[in-house]
Amino acid sequence: MKKLLIMIILMVLPGLVWAKGSDRRITFELNDGPGNWYRNANGPVAGLGSLGVGTPGVEVVFTRDGSNTVHTYTSLLYPTGARNMPFDTDPQKGSESVTLRTPGLYVFFCQVHPYMLGAVIVDDPNTEGLDLGESITLINGITVPTSSDLATRLLRGFMVLTEPGNWQNFSSSDPWHINYPSVPVRITGGAVVDLASVLEARYGNDTALPSLMKPEHDGVGEVWVNTQFERTANKRKPGAAAVVDATDWQVKRKVFLPDVELNNPHNMWTDRDQNLIYVTEWFDSKLTIFDRVSGQFIDRIQVGEAPAHVMTRVDTDQLHVSINGSDRNESVVELSPLAGGIERRIDVGRPGPHAHWMGHDGGTMVTPNVFTGDSTIYDFVRDGIQDIVPTGSVESHPIATGMMPDSSKYYVANFLDSTFAIIETATGKEFAPPIDLLQNYNALTGEINGPVGGLPIQTPVSPDGIAMVTANILTDTITIVDTKTDTLVASLPCAAGCHGVQFGAKAGGGYYAYVSSQSANVLQVVDIDPNGDGNPADAKVVGRILLTSTSNTASDDTITALDGMGGQGLLPIPVVYNGWVQNLPQSWKNQLTPQQLDPLNSSE
Repeated sequence: MKKLLIMIILMVLPGLVWAKGSDRRITFELNDGPGNWYRNANGPVAGLGSLGVGTPGVEVVFTRDGSNTVHTYTSLLYPTGARNMPFDTDPQKGSESVTLRTPGLYVFFCQVHPYMLGAVIVDDPNTEGLDLGESITLINGITVPTSSDLATRLLRGFMVLTEPGNWQNFSSSDPWHINYPSVPVRITGGAVVDLASVLEARYGNDTALPSLMKPEHDGVGEVWVNTQFERTANKRKPGAAAVVDATDWQVKRKVFLPDVELNNPHNMWTDRDQNLIYVTEWFDSKLTIFDRVSGQFIDRIQVGEAPAHVMTRVDTDQLHVSINGSDRNESVVELSPLAGGIERRIDVGRPGPHAHWMGHDGGTMVTPNVFTGDSTIYDFVRDGIQDIVPTGSVESHPIATGMMPDSSKYYVANFLDSTFAIIETATGKEFAPPIDLLQNYNALTGEINGPVGGLPIQTPVSPDGIAMVTANILTDTITIVDTKTDTLVASLPCAAGCHGVQFGAKAGGGYYAYVSSQSANVLQVVDIDPNGDGNPADAKVVGRILLTSTSNTASDDTITALDGMGGQGLLPIPVVYNGWVQNLPQSWKNQLTPQQLDPLNSSE
C-alpha cells in the first residue's frame, strides 16, 4: 500500500526529488529574484518552487545562481532531535551541503535575508503519507507538535512568501486564492491528513480582499516605498523606489535606474534638505543616490555586502549604513556621499546589523545584531561602543530598532522570539520587562484572545513618542505598543507579508504610520491617534493605497511583472522625527503644525 501511495505521489508532484543509493540530492540555487530565492534545481514540487522531497540520507546542496551578495545557509526549523541539526554557515558566496537522515520537515533560510526560504520533506518510505515529523524545533529552541497551529501557520507562511502566485493582488476583483498542495502528510501521533484541507480549515481560502480606500485627511508631502520585487524590461534584478503623493494618494513616479541595475532596493533615507534619496541595494553591495524630484541617477557607492538600512546623523548630516552581510565588527559605514564617499567603517563590536536607529541629537546609534542576539549602543561623543546588550535568546535574530524621540529608551524587535527588548539608552540596562507579542496566542490551538504579532520586523516609535508601531510578517498584523506603559494595546489587520513601517505628518496635526507589505501591492495608512486624545489603543487603518502604476506614473523602465509588489522600506518626506524635523527647509516647515515642528515641547 505504501509503495502504491509513493508511486501516486511521484506522478502528481512534478519535480519530486526521489532517487536511490548515493545519488539522492536536492540542490537549492540561491538567487536575487523574487519568490523562489531558494530555487529547487529539479523544478517545483506540488507547485512550490522552493520545496524538495527526498528519503533519509538525502544530500541538500546550497549554491548560488547569479546572486550578487552573500547568504547564510541556516536551518530555521527541523524535526525535533534531527541528526546534523541545527545547521548554519557564515555569510558567504560559496556552496555548502548537509545530509538529512531524520524524517520530517526542514526549513532553511538566510539569516541576512530572512524571507529567503527553502523547505525539504524527508520521507520515510515505510510510513504512510509524507512525513512532517512528530514535532518541529525552531532555531531558537521553541518546540511544537506538527499538528499545532504554530507549525501549520509557519508552513502556510512559507507557501505565501515563496510563491508570487500566492500573493495578494489588490488590483484584481478576484478573491485571494492560495494554492495549497493537496497531499497526504503524516503529523503528530502518526495521523495522516490532507495538507490543503487542514490549511483551508484553519485559515480559509478564496477570501475577499479588504477594499482600497483613501484616508479622510491628507498626509503631508510624499511617501516613498521600496517595491522591491517589481520586474522590468531592462533590468535583470528586481525593484523600484515608488513615490505616492500624500495629498491625492496617487503613485507619481517609479525609479528603477536600469542603467545601473538597481538591485533589490530595500531601505531609504534623505538629506537634510530633502532633495536626495539614498537607497540600499540589499542583494548587492551598493548604496545608490538619486534626485528626489526628477528621479535622475547621481551616484552609486560600494559600501559592503548586503547593505540593509541607511539613516543620517542629525548634527552632521552624514550617512550611516548597516552592512547586514558583514562578517566583521566594522559593520556600519559612515560617509558623506557627495564629498568623496566612505569616510570610515565603525566598529560596533558585532557583524551583520540590520535596522539601526540614530539618536535625536546625533550622539547615539543603536544596532540590532542579527547573528548574536544582542544590540550595540554606540556613543558618538566619546566615539566608541558604550554597551552591547543581550536582547533575547542567542538565536532571537534581533532585526530592527525604534527609539523614543528624546533617545531615553529604545526597543529591539527580536524576529524569531517575537518579543521586544526595552533598553535604557544611557545605561544599557533593561528599562522594562520584554514585551511578548504572542502573549495572547495559543501556539497549539491557534486561539487568539487579544492583540497579537508574530515575527516582527520594522518597529519605529511615533515622533511624539506615544506609540510604537510594528509590522509582523507571520501573523500579518500591525501591533501597537503604548510607550507610556510599554504594553501591547492593539493589533490591526495587515496585507500579506507585513514588513515595513515609518511615520509621516498628517495634514493639520498628528501622524500617520505608513505600512508596507512584501506579498501585496498596497500601502496601508494607520492613524495612531484618530481621536486626538493621546491614546494609541484607538489606532485604526484609515487607508489602503494601490501601488501599481497608472498612465500618470512617471517611470524610467517598463514593468513586466509584479507591479507594486514587494513593499519593504519606507521614507515619508518630509522626515518629521524629533531632531530631523527642526532642520527642514522652511518650505517644508510651512506645511507642518507647531507641534509637528517641535514634537516634544509644543502643544496645539
